[in-house]
Amino acid sequence: MVTSPHALASEAGAAILRAGGNALEAAIAIGSTIAVVYPHFCGLGGDSVWIIADRSGRRTCLLGIGQAARELPDFGGNIPLRGPLSALTSACAVDAWRHAHDYSTRRWGGKIGFPALLADAIRHAEDGFPVTRSQSFWLAFRRAEAADWPGFAALFMPDGAAPETGSLFRQENLARSLSLIARDGPRSFYEGELGARIVAGLQAAGSPLTSDDLVATGTREVAPVSLSYRGFELLAPPPPTQGLTTLAIMGILAHFDLAAEQAGSAGHLHLCVEAVKRAFLDRDGIADPDFAPQPVEEWLSGKHLAQAAASIDRAQALAWPAPFRSGDTVFFAATDADGGSVSVLQSTYFDWGSGVVVGDTGILWQNRGAAFSPDPRHVNVIAHGKRPFYTLNPGLGLRNGHPALLYGTQGADGQPQTLAMLLTRLIDFGNQPAAALAGPRFLLGKTFSDDRNSLKLEADAGKDVFTELCARGHVLSSIEAQSPLAGQAGAIVIGEDGVATGAHDLRGDGLAIGIDA
Repeated sequence: MVTSPHALASEAGAAILRAGGNALEAAIAIGSTIAVVYPHFCGLGGDSVWIIADRSGRRTCLLGIGQAARELPDFGGNIPLRGPLSALTSACAVDAWRHAHDYSTRRWGGKIGFPALLADAIRHAEDGFPVTRSQSFWLAFRRAEAADWPGFAALFMPDGAAPETGSLFRQENLARSLSLIARDGPRSFYEGELGARIVAGLQAAGSPLTSDDLVATGTREVAPVSLSYRGFELLAPPPPTQGLTTLAIMGILAHFDLAAEQAGSAGHLHLCVEAVKRAFLDRDGIADPDFAPQPVEEWLSGKHLAQAAASIDRAQALAWPAPFRSGDTVFFAATDADGGSVSVLQSTYFDWGSGVVVGDTGILWQNRGAAFSPDPRHVNVIAHGKRPFYTLNPGLGLRNGHPALLYGTQGADGQPQTLAMLLTRLIDFGNQPAAALAGPRFLLGKTFSDDRNSLKLEADAGKDVFTELCARGHVLSSIEAQSPLAGQAGAIVIGEDGVATGAHDLRGDGLAIGIDA
């Protein structure tokens, strides 16, 4: 089974599985295709994080995270959110495809090469694809500021306006870049003909990135962090990602009998929100472990999580102001007939990343450097060669050592919050993936469209739930039912009989496809 935020990307992955490929090969096909058909949320100029597991007990994590440029300008106390100076970290998504492909070959006997894996992505870039509602919305939403982004309007708004939903959108330059990767291999993005064109385009736009920065970019294979929850072992990527935040939330919730509540009730939501708050208190300490010690074992210790759970008042909400991190991304996952499973998030950080289209490559570069702090006293202070705090945290759950749950979501700060609701619905309440994804969700704190530190709750939660949460002291505001603000998640559940069921969020354009093995 595969799941992704776009039907064409899911079809690309499903075709690889039907052809006898494995889950990693399918994920590469999905990742390359989604980089074409969902350009507002991810692309070749971004990063990705992967969790991989199989029935033999192997589990690993690929951190495809770019690092800050070696030569950093003086930001004067503020790191730009958009434009050339926000394009200050290298992009590692393409190298993560290389590493995933190597793992597939070494561990799972993969035999499909990059020309076949990238074929759908190249075709959709060259021949065009129908513009989604999501792409059209985010173009219209950013139209005024996007006019100043280098090369952006010429590519994405050639007529000065966002293309209509359903109209055909072509990216010939991106098709050529993908074709070079297919011909020369993924490292050509960093060291080959394509890499030289990328560096020239970045420097012409005013980015501080150089050829040395691209050459130094590489995926790290590391052990995932884990936590036991109701018979499952939940895996998450380690720092500098916020994966341990999701685990901490679940570790706090493990101290409560959620099954005694009703799914989507005020009691269920209250406990999830309060667990999020406690876990977020530690999150500001997450940074690149090469630059700052990361006490992961302490943060996830039974004692620490029990103390956090004990501080929760079931009748009264904790007052909550907290810093906000914006961001958008895509989640996709695949599982094959042999139980090989992969859960991936791929991103350019904010919608449309830095806004910088790199020369004639058709590549939109990320603005992940905006996640750094300019404060020299902060653990996440910007430094050359450093990886920023990372919101991406795909998840994978094991049952009896075998892959059983694949899950993840778009949404920056909202990712751990959405995952808390998704996991409790799947595990505590026994929902099927589609029902778990359809349930009302919340978003704590500020968003790009609302600067209040309120608890945003989807309107279909119901009047009684709003009333009860207000009575418990939550400062509430309503957002539309099935709002994109609440994340675009996906999930695959693999039963003990090996049968997979899955779905992708109705809040987006996604699709899960099952293949009869």
